[in-house]
Amino acid sequence: MPRTPSASRRPTLRPALRPGPQRRCARPQPQHRIAGVILAARLTLLLGLPGSAAAMDPAFDDRDVMTVHYPDWFKQSFLDLPDDAAMAADAGKQGLFIFFTTQGCSYCHLFIDASLGDPAIARRLREHFDALGLEVFSDAELTDFDGDATRVKQFALDQGVQFTPTMIFYDTQGKPLVKLPGYYGPERFARVLDYLVDGHHARVGLREYLAQTETDADGAAGWTLPDDPLFEPPPHALVRSAAMPAERPLLVLFEGGDCERCPRFHDEVLGDADIRAKLDGFDIVRLDAGDTATPVLTPDGERTNPQHWYAALGFTQLPALAFFATDGRRVLETDAVVLLGRMHNSIGFVAERAYERGWNYQRYARSQAMARARAEDDGASAQQQ
Repeated sequence: MPRTPSASRRPTLRPALRPGPQRRCARPQPQHRIAGVILAARLTLLLGLPGSAAAMDPAFDDRDVMTVHYPDWFKQSFLDLPDDAAMAADAGKQGLFIFFTTQGCSYCHLFIDASLGDPAIARRLREHFDALGLEVFSDAELTDFDGDATRVKQFALDQGVQFTPTMIFYDTQGKPLVKLPGYYGPERFARVLDYLVDGHHARVGLREYLAQTETDADGAAGWTLPDDPLFEPPPHALVRSAAMPAERPLLVLFEGGDCERCPRFHDEVLGDADIRAKLDGFDIVRLDAGDTATPVLTPDGERTNPQHWYAALGFTQLPALAFFATDGRRVLETDAVVLLGRMHNSIGFVAERAYERGWNYQRYARSQAMARARAEDDGASAQQQ
């Protein structure tokens, strides 16, 4: 007999609300509203930091403001995750697919449109997993997999969600199977589903599986790593510590000759004058992720080479960025798609040491959205006077 959400655990829970129709600058639903902020309707300035971009539309602009609208087939959850997992098990499914988003995230919108909008992908995902959408800043009550009451925003932090979108697959016992930070295009996301549904996750890690199943189409044929005066030349002795801090934070950029996304990253991001001016405050090292010959001394003093370091950091695609504080702490890392909006926020997060306030990237990006909305309102008011 089908299970229904238990009313005995938290009778005051309400079903998760869906955002409204897709439209620019739409006000978030009440469950997702930012308490006490008058400008809530305009905080949706693309706060996500996405993850894979095979075959991404070249016209895609990460500064677009998009309302997140979950597919109709997403589960109408009472946010009691043990019950949700049990119902998935009763239906013969592998577990739950939880989609962490925030309003305004264009990469979240793109993933829903391009990847979840693919009928074959949607059908396979629905067949094997129940899908839930969670807003990372929501104050809604949630029962986590341990049966403890918490808030959605705290659960997102507990799951290590740094950026939106982030997708996490869980088995029916609440154990994470795969965590996908950032945008995954249809082809790459379909391979992740193959990895889980066909049982490859029991034998090999996702990074190795994706490398094994890559095709020639995944790369940019004929592209060579360009020289740029931004990059520090070898030798790469990057050691820094609290006792012996560096003068400036460090950005390590991993690229490669088969990197499909790298040309656009160089043209649109590193070629931007404002970005280059902000990067003047950083030490920047560019490494070839396939290089096994060049010695590297990492910020924590480990002797390695670019290929081994790239793998040790858990990256699965290029370009990949790792930011280090002056004391050697790794404070931000992503192999996500990073276009202009993301790069500005990433640089600011590190340069302003927002991590020392206990903030993650997403909270910093939200603060920048608030500041920008206020500035636009002040400008509009000044013009009316």
